[in-house]
Amino acid sequence: MHTTPHSPESRTPKSDAQPFLVLLTSHWISWIGAALIVTALCTWLFLLPLQMRGEADNPYLGVLAFVLVPIVLFAGLALVPIGAWLARRRVRKQLAAVVDKRAAWSRFAWIFGVATLANLALGTQLTYRAVRHMETPQFCGSCHVMTPEARTHAVSPHARVECAECHVGDGPSGWVASKLTGARQFVDNLSGSFEKPIPSALASNRLVPAKQTCEECHWRGKPGREVVRVIDSFAEDEANTLSQTVLTMHVGGSVLGGIHGRHNDPNLEIRFVCGDPARQEVLSVEALDLATGAKRVYTKSDASPERIAALRPITMQCVDCHNRPGHAFELPARALDHAFSNGRLPVTLPNLKKLGLALLAPKYASQDEAARRIPEALTDTYRREQPEVFAARASEIAAAGAELATIHNRNVYPELEVTWGTYPDNIGHTDFPGCFRCHDGEHTTSDGKVLTNNCAVCHFSAAVDETAPEILQTLGLERILEKARKK
Repeated sequence: MHTTPHSPESRTPKSDAQPFLVLLTSHWISWIGAALIVTALCTWLFLLPLQMRGEADNPYLGVLAFVLVPIVLFAGLALVPIGAWLARRRVRKQLAAVVDKRAAWSRFAWIFGVATLANLALGTQLTYRAVRHMETPQFCGSCHVMTPEARTHAVSPHARVECAECHVGDGPSGWVASKLTGARQFVDNLSGSFEKPIPSALASNRLVPAKQTCEECHWRGKPGREVVRVIDSFAEDEANTLSQTVLTMHVGGSVLGGIHGRHNDPNLEIRFVCGDPARQEVLSVEALDLATGAKRVYTKSDASPERIAALRPITMQCVDCHNRPGHAFELPARALDHAFSNGRLPVTLPNLKKLGLALLAPKYASQDEAARRIPEALTDTYRREQPEVFAARASEIAAAGAELATIHNRNVYPELEVTWGTYPDNIGHTDFPGCFRCHDGEHTTSDGKVLTNNCAVCHFSAAVDETAPEILQTLGLERILEKARKK
């Protein structure tokens, strides 16, 4: 059949080969692929300035830039040829009888333009904010296995410090380590194969060195200070009798010596060997004078040389003592004492310390059960045993029951097998071995020198378990502390 140059048949392709642009814009799957490619490229451009400013160590920036963006990009690259192939089948079947390059370019411009505008509108507003949100304790705590850490962090001295500041090391190695750890945790969480209770960073040997975290804010060579510490303790009697211990802590530093001055001495390297992953059993301590090369090794009396030789020595750093700076868990008695001291529990409610300990001790099946049963039990006890007190102070009793439940659920997580004392705190030596892991009087050198356990080296006791320490009146602290208890 003869055709004229302007007839439709003359514009129909004479072969299966079609211009790629036509095929790209002739099927909705290709459109989606092109939009994904534009999205990935725009997101990468949004993230590029953040990484150029040195924020590439942030683990969540890395997740977006090196995990999610490539996934989106490769998904788009895969969809484009699939759509083009399907479009080619349409041309073969003459579902599109005419190849119009101008229309193809127009469709391509619309796809590119709409995708770019959408990414500009969303990316400039959401990308940076999303990254910043993923650094927050709220985001990290949204994972149920991190609930214990999130709740204790919220009441810690580091409550306003973002998680990534302490849990991600410096440089490329820190970034890679955080990605590997995050990927492992993600898989463990999805599969439910995570360890219960979750081991601490010390116990799992995944602790980021203090030089890359703590010492970014805290000055290791601080000249020094002395600190007055008041420790309240309430008896298990009807009056919840208060006794107080007053200590002058020789925290010290580079000038005054003391606790920090000795352990942070730049001319002294301290290494120790532990017999357990949680580092609660210290078998030997090695002190090396870097200036003279002199070395002393203190070995625990019951530790065999063969056992010590088989274990890896650890170089001491801040977190070996300050091991719970952002996630401290309390024992029941200590938690109740703090609540009385801070006015969260009424000191004048009879027998509250004794009843509180009795209600915190049982094992509850879940936190929901504890939140229900603890207040109910406290109310029932006062109603049954002290009806006069209950009639006059029912609202205070109800509030005290709620606070006891809060204390329990901040420290005990039955679903995750976290209970009282699961995570030891190495500061001090009353609730856990702490300082006495090394300074117990049982670590000696081969020539009989003992690693000191002299109390006066670390603190001076101005009062010990006194009901009305005179030193507090002298320092002007008595009224201040009493006011806090009555809040």
